[in-house]
Amino acid sequence: MSQGHPELAEKFIANDERMHWHDKALWFVRAKRDNASKGVAEWEDLRDCAAKIKMHTIDHLDSYLLEFEKNALAKGIHIHWAYDAQEHNEIVLKLLQEKKVQKLVKSKSMLTEECHLNPYLEAAGIEVVDTDLGERIVQFRKEPPSHIVLPAIHLKKEDVGTTFEEFLHTQKGNSDPTYLTRAARVHLREKFLNADAAMTGVNFGIAETGGFVVCTNEGNADLGAGLPKLHIASMGIEKIIPKLSDLAIFTRLLARSATGQPVTSYTSHYHAPVVGGELHVIIVDNGRSDIIKDKDFRQSLQCIRCGACINTCPVYRRSGGYSYGYTIPGPIGSTLGANRNISLYKTLPFACSLCGSCSNVCPVKIDLDQQLYKHRQTVVAQNLLGFKKHTILKVATWVMKHPKILDFSGKMARAIVPKLPRSIVYSKANLWGKQRELPPFPKQSFKEAYQAKKGDRK
Repeated sequence: MSQGHPELAEKFIANDERMHWHDKALWFVRAKRDNASKGVAEWEDLRDCAAKIKMHTIDHLDSYLLEFEKNALAKGIHIHWAYDAQEHNEIVLKLLQEKKVQKLVKSKSMLTEECHLNPYLEAAGIEVVDTDLGERIVQFRKEPPSHIVLPAIHLKKEDVGTTFEEFLHTQKGNSDPTYLTRAARVHLREKFLNADAAMTGVNFGIAETGGFVVCTNEGNADLGAGLPKLHIASMGIEKIIPKLSDLAIFTRLLARSATGQPVTSYTSHYHAPVVGGELHVIIVDNGRSDIIKDKDFRQSLQCIRCGACINTCPVYRRSGGYSYGYTIPGPIGSTLGANRNISLYKTLPFACSLCGSCSNVCPVKIDLDQQLYKHRQTVVAQNLLGFKKHTILKVATWVMKHPKILDFSGKMARAIVPKLPRSIVYSKANLWGKQRELPPFPKQSFKEAYQAKKGDRK
């Protein structure tokens, strides 16, 4: 039986100091997002507009995809269609083998992570180098990204230092970020200059022009795509937007939501291959059409992969990206994973406090907390919850449906539990108390306090 979120999260929180550091680091990014959004008077209008554009596009996705293909072909861009991850990987490998490519440089792409492209190409003898700094760090460590925007956020500078000592032969014990970044730059420049082909993701595909946009902060996509004669871009079908004029709305939202920047350092437009070269775009479904059919969850395809929901999520910040067991962690990953395979990812809808903070910060207004709540109902309906948890919740539901029993239970708990020895209160039977401390018990219930207050007013 594979481990679910609770078991994987337990491994992360075992290191209490790192857990709190991770929590603080992500909240810092969330605070930057808040400050950046407050600097735009029309922020909520932009969110409304972006959400409507995305939903309109999803409603007419077939026509916009065909428009994109027509305009891209007219610009000399080759278009390929992939039904699933396997077909995507086969198309990539075929293109590389036709050009006798041995060395591929790749900028960050969560779609290629979703398709598990790297191990597929490496098994065919092709060297794949992730050129985003965070991605390269986790690639050295043979780890997947733990965050969609900040792939190495789970690592401290000392971890990066020891990793670079092993793979880049940097000075032992030197974890200065500037020194490590310069060492990575020297290493990656050599990879760029000797690459046979480049691969990028796609942030936005523009139906009106047939071109696409890639947003980065390091310029690695530009270096990769500009030097070799072969550029392959992987694009999920949901990345289409109708018009070039729509792009300004999304670029104003994306960087502010992701990292609190006004704009990404590089917003690169690709509307033709380099001189004497080839540009291929692979349009990938891989289960997205099934999500479109479901009215409860189709809104999840509005996601622009900013990571704002991840940065704000109290569960992600304290349990880490690897606790989700899915390519994309956090609230958006939880709903996408559950959509893909509810049986395999049945614990993810419960990796949520239902606080609604994810929906509140989402730049395209995805109702993430409501989707996770609906997924929970599906888990219960399909008898996937597990006997112990299901029984506890059934008993709790029954008690809450009977006010007198609920009042009596609360009164007994307030009278008895504070007097019990700690060894009994926090025994193995109390799973809730494994990582929590009970707060001080009040002398009155809320109902009693309210009634007393109401009587005082009379």
